[in-house]
Amino acid sequence: MSPASLRPARASLRVLIVLAVAQIIGWGSVGLTAVVAPLVAADLGMDLPAVFAGNSILYATMGLSAPILERAFVRYGARSVMIAGSALAGPGFVGLALASGPISYFAAWILLGVAGSATLTNAASILLNEIAGSGARRAIAALMLVTGLSSSLFWPTTAFLTGLGGWRGTCLIYAGAMWFLCLPLYGRGLSPRAPPAAGVEPGPDAIAPPRSSTFWLIACGITLNAFVTFGLSAILIELLVTEGVSRPDAVGYGAMLGVVQVGARGIDFLGGGRWDGLTSGLFAGILVVTALILLAAGGGTPGAAMVFILLYGLGSGVLAVVRATLPLAFYDRGAYARAASRIALPLNLVTAAAPPILATILTSFGREAVLLLTAGCVLTATGIFLSLTRHRPAAPTPIRA
Repeated sequence: MSPASLRPARASLRVLIVLAVAQIIGWGSVGLTAVVAPLVAADLGMDLPAVFAGNSILYATMGLSAPILERAFVRYGARSVMIAGSALAGPGFVGLALASGPISYFAAWILLGVAGSATLTNAASILLNEIAGSGARRAIAALMLVTGLSSSLFWPTTAFLTGLGGWRGTCLIYAGAMWFLCLPLYGRGLSPRAPPAAGVEPGPDAIAPPRSSTFWLIACGITLNAFVTFGLSAILIELLVTEGVSRPDAVGYGAMLGVVQVGARGIDFLGGGRWDGLTSGLFAGILVVTALILLAAGGGTPGAAMVFILLYGLGSGVLAVVRATLPLAFYDRGAYARAASRIALPLNLVTAAAPPILATILTSFGREAVLLLTAGCVLTATGIFLSLTRHRPAAPTPIRA
């Protein structure tokens, strides 16, 4: 076998462009409540927390749907599942546009959650793994670098469209985007998955659950880190205010955090060929813990807040990529699809639960409790990642399905 044949495959530029455009539309559109929540609340007679609960329902439904969809990913391929998900997202947005109260509003978010599980980050990572196997890491990092800009692009877009036709009209436009942009992009811009060789069926690793010890360590480490990063993102401004930072400065630091996180994804992308997701996760965890300790010791000084934003932004930005790339160090092809789908269940449930949990702890027990809990979670996750270094496959390529 020639050395060239041993090199991992790479996703083409066309595939990356198709996925980037569709993922930006997908994530940007479901983030519309950040802009239209007051209008929705006034129109449907709901309070703001109830309106934002739609996003929690979205993430919870995505998590609950992921294990159900795992067989479809393995059997039919990610492209087919993403096409079906785009078709389903349309009725979800139509349901939002036609909502008349809390029940119909939440029902629409359930539909969008199922569609999101079939189309968003997890599905895109599975598709790139189908194409490139262990070589998908850099492609996933590149995709996440671009999709990190979705809110920056779609918040002003949503505000503009809402000014023209109201929030209901914006939902109808996003339904059209699912049907007439994302669905054709997935259908025409992506090639069908290559069928297995004649007489070859998916192996037992593609159908059976991933190996229990390694899988649960990966899932626990990723989920603990996600609890911290999603939870702190939601309460960051209030946390900084309790540290003694003025509210205008806290808002400025919050805006700066997004820029640093995207920059961290860029750094991880540039170094994607030099280290795997496990190494990145260890390094990022150390940065996040260091940031939390410095924030606790800094007493709300501008210098302490700035260093916290820099270190935490770098660490949390890399951890966003690690959520998708860490399993690549252990699983490939069908096994990766199954592992990623199962990890998505606790990951998305934690994504939905972390903001209200940390907000409650902050208001009830204070900043020290939040910093202690989050630092403990990241330290535990980093210890788990360290233990995973002993589980790395001995072969030069990851475990294959």
